[in-house]
Amino acid sequence: MKPEEIDWGQLSSIIEKHKTEQWALIPMLQDIQETVGFIPPESIETIAAALNIAPAQVQGVITFYAGFTLKPKGKYVVRVCRGTACHVKGGRSILRLMKKELGLEEDETSPDYQFTLETVACLGACFLAPTMMVNRTYYGKLSPTKVSSVLAQFKKQKGE
Repeated sequence: MKPEEIDWGQLSSIIEKHKTEQWALIPMLQDIQETVGFIPPESIETIAAALNIAPAQVQGVITFYAGFTLKPKGKYVVRVCRGTACHVKGGRSILRLMKKELGLEEDETSPDYQFTLETVACLGACFLAPTMMVNRTYYGKLSPTKVSSVLAQFKKQKGE
């Protein structure tokens, strides 16, 4: 979701829903991220005020957990494994190919918010090395041809 497309009313209702719960920060952040796609930095003070905590505490939780992000991501988040098994089986060349095909560096999002390219320490699918994920779907035993084919599927869906 693009930053200018944030439904602030929906975000406010999520905050309202959680503000009376004890230990509500993480579930609130999860709901916001699931709904908006990221945690808008402008919402940190509102979240903190609703929970009667310091904005720095909210910021600290967001930056501590890798699952939370303050930046909008693409419709398709492509994660490339950098684990040992993937490295040994050619993961570096897979990452180079991804960068070339998507025109992105690591941790970048395309200007049209279609793709975000990330690397991770391990995807936990070593038996499929080299491995990548697109959103929540794993793709393994990657070759340059397979990578191109997978990315082509998502590029084709761009207009949907």
